[in-house]
Amino acid sequence: MTASHEPKQDRSRATRQRLLEATIDCLAEMGWAAATVAVVAERAGVSRGAAQHHFPTREDLITAALEYMFDTRMAQSKAESAALTARSGNSAVHDLARTEAVVAQLVESYTTTLFKAALQVWTHAAADPVLRERIVPLEARFGRVSHRLAVEALGVDDSDPVAHHLVQATLDMARGLGLADVLTDDSVRRKQIVQQWAATLHMGLHAPR
Repeated sequence: MTASHEPKQDRSRATRQRLLEATIDCLAEMGWAAATVAVVAERAGVSRGAAQHHFPTREDLITAALEYMFDTRMAQSKAESAALTARSGNSAVHDLARTEAVVAQLVESYTTTLFKAALQVWTHAAADPVLRERIVPLEARFGRVSHRLAVEALGVDDSDPVAHHLVQATLDMARGLGLADVLTDDSVRRKQIVQQWAATLHMGLHAPR
């Protein structure tokens, strides 16, 4: 690769990223119907032709945006898990404060712009077989990785059926609390639930088998 090609490729990557970020913002703020290629291109500050050069169809753009959301959220989760481990000093430390911090982290991840944007896509995909066919594999991969990262953050043995189901229940609860936050600010109630569930989860994960 010659140096003369790099600036052009860098610009292309930057344009692609702006389009993906604009797609996420449009979905989260305006909903599925408003997040057209034309609107996204305008928000990203590029021409519609430039947008379609990167993403020929709206489905291509939405799918790529979901993949970008997945990668972004996984990177954030890994960084948050590393920060928790650094604070506790040992990833094997099983104290209630760590469990509560992990639960709070998981729950808050479902109140972000990324989640609100993904929710718009899920809702539309439920009635669109073509889009659903694209989204289901992404969501399955997201679910597997999210579960693995939660297990690592909590420092438990996922081969234990009780631990496995408790971790999955935590993720399902986090998604539900995220849904409750879509229309109104649910932060006060959410904090109370996180504290109570963390205590229950901690007892369940570390009770003698």
